[in-house]
Amino acid sequence: MGDATTRVGAIDCGTNSIRLLVADVDPATGALTDVLRRMEIVRLGHGVDRTGVIAPESMARTLAVTEEYAAACLELGVADARFVATSASRDARNADEFIEGVRAAFLEHYGREVSPEVVSGDEEAALSFAGATGGLAAGGVGGPYLVVDLGGGSTELVRGTDHVEAARSVDIGCVRMTERHLVSDPPTDEEIAAATRDIDEALDLAESAVPLDGVATLVGLAGSVTTITAHLLRLPAYDADRIHLARSAPADMVVACDDLLAMTRASRAGLPYMHPGRVDVIGAGALVWRRVVERVVERAGITEVITSEHDILDGIALSVARRPL
Repeated sequence: MGDATTRVGAIDCGTNSIRLLVADVDPATGALTDVLRRMEIVRLGHGVDRTGVIAPESMARTLAVTEEYAAACLELGVADARFVATSASRDARNADEFIEGVRAAFLEHYGREVSPEVVSGDEEAALSFAGATGGLAAGGVGGPYLVVDLGGGSTELVRGTDHVEAARSVDIGCVRMTERHLVSDPPTDEEIAAATRDIDEALDLAESAVPLDGVATLVGLAGSVTTITAHLLRLPAYDADRIHLARSAPADMVVACDDLLAMTRASRAGLPYMHPGRVDVIGAGALVWRRVVERVVERAGITEVITSEHDILDGIALSVARRPL
């Protein structure tokens, strides 16, 4: 690790998963070198849409993994860490209890306090955009980019080339749509139609703030999109290197989405690249992604869809490296 690099920790705690990135960052170039990436499905947001509170078992699961991540930061010599919490922590009435639990976990296992930051939809979008587009221009992929971060509780649409020009967060995500609509196994036509109405209404709202015409490159982020891409590629196992920056024809992406949506949970569970924690929510994720892809094709005439393994987590790491220690 050279003098210019800083070893940082980034934690992204979403509705469905909590992820850790420990990376060496060159602040001058923004180059990231991974030291450790981890992801655990903890379902922090399970039921929040219905009850308004984080369930005790979800809280306990998430804080147990947080302790592991804090210990990893200490063990790997992380100079500074940032914990960003997204949709579930914004929505829940007992968010304060969660925030205090995270703070205590880092104090005990990392030796310094790290407070979770419940970021706004706008900042979430900016972090996702920075993480997702960092390597695109260097790889010859031109803008304007539309970066779509499809989460458990919300989906962010962000447009820009060198920086964010427009962004909107809407309350459609794979967990929220599953809990609200897709309850049968497999989902019924009526359930899919109801979910589609919700999704399209939310995308109308997003498009009022984020114009889609003239978009050159659609970039999809997060577990639903990467898993759909693994399905499209028929991978023998989940392979982040094969998935990252994969270029797919929109029609092939739509077929992969429809395929996953129509499957039973048991069939999905048998797929070699399917994380067990995504089995029951990937259908809703596929439906959201299909509607996004179809809309961007219609508005901008794109001929390929790019999948990125780099997302808000990478953006968080870059933001840590840029702040004074």
